[in-house]
Amino acid sequence: MVTEIMTDKQFDKIIKMISMILDGCKDLDEAKEKVAELMDDTKNDKKE
Repeated sequence: MVTEIMTDKQFDKIIKMISMILDGCKDLDEAKEKVAELMDDTKNDKKE
């Protein structure tokens, strides 16, 4: 079993990225859509 530990610096970077995404959204549905797209991209990157 591999355990990944996220550093504070990595966590802060992720929070900033999410904040930037939310700032550009008009409503909650748009924000959910963008986050879902990012999650799909991440899953596809890990498969390759």
